[in-house]
Amino acid sequence: MYNSQKLKDFLKNLLEIHSPSGYTSNIVEYMKKEFTDLKISFKTTNKGNIIATLPGKNADFERTISSHLDTLGAMVKEIKSSGTLALTPVGGYMLNSIEGENCLIFTIDNKKYTGTIQTIKPSVHIHSDSYDLKRTQENMEVILDEKVFSKEDVEALGINVGDFICFDARTKFTDSGFVKSRHLDDKASAAIMLYTLKYLSENNIVLPYTTNFYFSTYEEVGHGASNLPEKTKELLCIDMGAPGTGQNSSEFTTCICAKDSSGPYDYDFRRKLIMLCKDKNIPYRIDTYPHYGSDASAALRGGYDIKTALIGTGVYASHGYERTHMDGIIATLDLLINYCINE
Repeated sequence: MYNSQKLKDFLKNLLEIHSPSGYTSNIVEYMKKEFTDLKISFKTTNKGNIIATLPGKNADFERTISSHLDTLGAMVKEIKSSGTLALTPVGGYMLNSIEGENCLIFTIDNKKYTGTIQTIKPSVHIHSDSYDLKRTQENMEVILDEKVFSKEDVEALGINVGDFICFDARTKFTDSGFVKSRHLDDKASAAIMLYTLKYLSENNIVLPYTTNFYFSTYEEVGHGASNLPEKTKELLCIDMGAPGTGQNSSEFTTCICAKDSSGPYDYDFRRKLIMLCKDKNIPYRIDTYPHYGSDASAALRGGYDIKTALIGTGVYASHGYERTHMDGIIATLDLLINYCINE
């Protein structure tokens, strides 16, 4: 029914574009091109979110569906006298999860340089305490792949404080259906939404309600979808489930969030999604997440009088080197499309 290869292509393309919060113009341009090719109406907000809209029979009761294009990353905090770079995180993650990771540094004048993130004591042959060194911001640095030996050498390259540091996604699609990559949170969801737009438009499906597909660019720092189309009555966030110890989520299903750190999601909305899963035989799990926020959290804090719900494929090792499965991605896609076409 669905073209899984096209869905993979969308996901691969999105994962190849670096887009930490605050550095998302390139991925927004990619989305604009896709919407233009699909002949879908869209607009961008002042702060860089992009919204594609499909008209429906009811234009007074609008649905908005969101995912976020921004990812985790870092910025240059300091250029050290040794020619290495201190970093400050963009978004919340364990610093040990980026140790040994390849990265790109983008300068203000559009130059880019490669490097590797290491601790300040990276060799067990030299540092007897390297095993026990705390992986804190002060103990991490970027080693540039350039012949630099001083702060002045680095500045001569055009690198400065505030330049973005982007992590290598290291995307892998396995024969067994797994997808391994950084930034599956939330580019798996963005790919699902983009494919849904393609599917609905190319099949000339008339929706019961005008539906906005909202791609936010500041979710990882807390204020992604804080401004919504004014007629929005329901906001469905496509984000991720978080499998792990004590959790009910799975990489092989869509996960429906009942409650996160912002509190419970709307009960009736959640029940409607569960009933769709049961009626359409879509594999699903219900879960709660104690350390989790979403675009819905940002919208509710912004004062919108809306019902909210959240679904997504299960993403293992969230905010690290993540993994999901195409079964979970397809299940989430199936639920999203059925939500769009049903009243």
